[in-house]
Amino acid sequence: MITRLSNLSLQMYGFFIANGHARNEDEEDKVKKFFRQSLPSGSAQQDGFYERLYYYQSYTWYAFIRQDFLMYYRYARKWVDLFIEKPNMMRVETGHLIKGYHSLLNAHFDLRNYAELKKELKEFEAFSQTKRIQDNENFTVQSFVYIAGAKINFYNITGLCNEGLKEIPQIEEKMAEYDLFLDKHRVMVLTYKIALLYYLSGDYSTCIDYLQKIVNDSSELRTDLQCYSRLMHLLAHYELGNLELMDSLTRSVFRYMSRMKNLTIIEQEMFRFLRNSFKFTTRQLKPEFEHFLEKVKHLEGNRFETRSLAYLDIISWLESKVAGRPMQEIVYNKYLKSKRRLEGDGKADL
Repeated sequence: MITRLSNLSLQMYGFFIANGHARNEDEEDKVKKFFRQSLPSGSAQQDGFYERLYYYQSYTWYAFIRQDFLMYYRYARKWVDLFIEKPNMMRVETGHLIKGYHSLLNAHFDLRNYAELKKELKEFEAFSQTKRIQDNENFTVQSFVYIAGAKINFYNITGLCNEGLKEIPQIEEKMAEYDLFLDKHRVMVLTYKIALLYYLSGDYSTCIDYLQKIVNDSSELRTDLQCYSRLMHLLAHYELGNLELMDSLTRSVFRYMSRMKNLTIIEQEMFRFLRNSFKFTTRQLKPEFEHFLEKVKHLEGNRFETRSLAYLDIISWLESKVAGRPMQEIVYNKYLKSKRRLEGDGKADL
């Protein structure tokens, strides 16, 4: 049972590293079918630590691939809570606990659980400073990568870019120090997150510098990140007003994303808008942005469109264009609104 569940967890993880999230119903159906056929009968009733650990891991990856973020959160929470229930296993299987924290932090990011993300991040940082982590180079590097990614995620979803940019030099210093221990996938993910932070802050030139590292990479890893790097690269040039590049870049990125079968409805509308935007004056653009926003706003709750929001937040970008305000400000105001609502709910409970 342990072997079969462990293999299933590794297979689900391998699928994600190669392909990213399920991009449509056909891909999701294939994942569902494979998972149902591979999940051992009776695995849900197992009481052993390892059986439960690999069972929770398998479901965590299954939910993440399908972008069922509530299920993703539930099983990541069970994964971490298993170690709280069996504290003696924290030392025995430290690596699995580190990965569990990583999944839990990701789930809070995907669900925009701002307060919980901040709280769990502090707990994970405290755990990373324990002797058990600090005495093991592999655990130290793993913890650094996950904590750095979670921190940048927090700044990206709160719009607190100025605070986030102060962290980048130290993160890059550590990336250089741990260079021999970092795999391509982890470096790519961190590079993308940093590029997004610069994009959000309005520093499009630096954003492009970071994205070039991904765009020029010839590896077959994470086709979804490869696609969104090209899309952000395109939008950064658009923001810089590099109109002479826009036509060829738009065609190139559209072809690439089509070939990779990575086009959601929001992205199709984005390319349609960009192709037509060249003929509009600055004055005419605002109603076009309003029309574009109206066409895609309702898709925020669509599971197969959430990649466009988690990876690049096209909705906030459009809202910034319609309001004539920086995207960073739009994202920050959403964070403040959520914070006030939660504080209001807390007062109501009292």
